[in-house]
Amino acid sequence: MPVHNAAAWLQESLQSVLLQTFRGCMEMVVFNDASKDSSLQIIEDWRQKFESAGILMTVGGHDSDSPRGVGYAKNQAILQSSGAYLCFLDADDVMHPRRVELQYETAVRHQSAIVGCRVHREPDGSTDRYTRWINTLTPEQLTTQIYTANGPTVIMPTWFCARSVWDKVGGFHEGGKGVPEDLIFFLEHLRLGGQVIRVDEHLLTYRYHPQAATASVHRETIWTIQLAALQVRVLVNWSRFTIWNAGKQGRRFYRDLSKESKAKVAAFCDVDVKKIEKGFYTYEESRELPKPRVPIIHFKEASPPFVICVKLDLTGGQFEKNLASLNLREGVDYFLFS
Repeated sequence: MPVHNAAAWLQESLQSVLLQTFRGCMEMVVFNDASKDSSLQIIEDWRQKFESAGILMTVGGHDSDSPRGVGYAKNQAILQSSGAYLCFLDADDVMHPRRVELQYETAVRHQSAIVGCRVHREPDGSTDRYTRWINTLTPEQLTTQIYTANGPTVIMPTWFCARSVWDKVGGFHEGGKGVPEDLIFFLEHLRLGGQVIRVDEHLLTYRYHPQAATASVHRETIWTIQLAALQVRVLVNWSRFTIWNAGKQGRRFYRDLSKESKAKVAAFCDVDVKKIEKGFYTYEESRELPKPRVPIIHFKEASPPFVICVKLDLTGGQFEKNLASLNLREGVDYFLFS
């Protein structure tokens, strides 16, 4: 557990560890990342409770003027631990009683996997679309929908894995505030052949509040990381592809592609009659002469594979119906980048 100024949530979070049904050997490792509130005192007050329950508690940290960041704190906590399996918990979240039990059972069977779970979002109704996405991805989509703005398909506070997973990746990025260390780790884990699995039960209460570390990560940063991964892992294997969305998102995606990837774009496709009637998108920013022009066609006339730059769950199901009508295979005929 990395901790930075988490006094408002720590009591409930630590209590949830004590309430676990798992009866094997457990160790609680907390790294206090320069908290200036009463977090450290709360942690120390809980030490005796953990030890009375037979759970070794290790507390590390530093009291510098500023925090070193979530990635650093996670790495330090792991280095101070001795367990063969790692269960991650953010200081503002709450584990449900069977979390460790069920995820441990799964991780033992899948040594190369990051194991997640479904979540309950608190407060109720916050980030509805995101929460629905987290909880309803199919097992196949856990590895196909990895290039969306949502980030990892199993969210970091739910991660459980063998220690060897962390060893193989080499730890979390320690760039500090604004760096999505979980996304970077997740993509590297998959690049190295790792698995992603979700226990399909609600095992964590995932809090939403303005002070959460994820709020410091800019959309531009995620876009850049995801685009680089998509080009290296997917587009490099395609000779031609279609961008689904001739609007702002699709055009930006095209502009940000490498020169080699741009050359593979066969067309934009859309449903908007006005965009289709224009016939072409002209890349005005290009230094090439004549300026590159990419055809804009109706989606039913387009050829796969597609990069789909359309957000899901925003059109009352109409986009999803259009996509389903083509009988395409996600992860083969198309990938989402939205």
